[in-house]
Amino acid sequence: MKLDFTKPGMVIVTMLDYINEIITAFEKADPKSIKTTTSTEPENLYKVNEDCEKLSPKKAEEFHNLVAKTLYATKRARPDTCMSVAFLTTRVQEPDKDDWKKLRHLMKYLRGTRDLPLTLSANGSGVLKWWVDASFAVHPNMRGQMGGGLSMGRGFPVVTSTKQKLNTRSSTELELVRVDDLMPAICWTRYFLEAQRYKITENILYQDNKSAILLKKNRKASSSKRTKHINIHFFFMTDRISKKELKVEWCPTTEMTGDFMTKPM
Repeated sequence: MKLDFTKPGMVIVTMLDYINEIITAFEKADPKSIKTTTSTEPENLYKVNEDCEKLSPKKAEEFHNLVAKTLYATKRARPDTCMSVAFLTTRVQEPDKDDWKKLRHLMKYLRGTRDLPLTLSANGSGVLKWWVDASFAVHPNMRGQMGGGLSMGRGFPVVTSTKQKLNTRSSTELELVRVDDLMPAICWTRYFLEAQRYKITENILYQDNKSAILLKKNRKASSSKRTKHINIHFFFMTDRISKKELKVEWCPTTEMTGDFMTKPM
């Protein structure tokens, strides 16, 4: 992992040698795969075929090793692979041939973007911008996929993409649950930066669901028959909004920077 501080106010993070090591390991396991792609994940990423043939023990071990190596790179220098890796890590116990095809797609993307750096900088405004989004009922068990990220000017030092841990009844409820899951990171990041004497002027959370935003701001006052069942502990962020530690704003889906549910950056 290399940290380049040669440009003032900016850090460029790369793991070129490690990415090459991953690609080389995959080419040994799958020598026929030599193409590249510009998409981080296939369209059928979340589709699971229970009847698909399982990988042999040797192939399954190679699958596990490659996913673990890619996860290490994802967390440090390649957040653009976050969504694919988040899914593949759930398949390492009993991977099948479909899972290997999805891994192959990811490796093709890495091969084509092996020199892509992670560039981070702060614009000095003191504004923390969070984008949070969720895809409703995309998994076979009808759970959603949720993602989010932070930018202070350029690049995203914090990126996450996870499968939701409970079933929800609507996309509004899903996005409410997603923000609640991310609140520890949102609060801790602000406290940490303030402890480093970095002046925070605003901590803004962007979402594309107006109903979810109203629930966050007004709690049960904006609740209806479809949302009155939601547990009160998911309204933790309302207290932070009232204390002006967090500000929630609407952002159209077409302008959701990074489109964190489908292509975390």
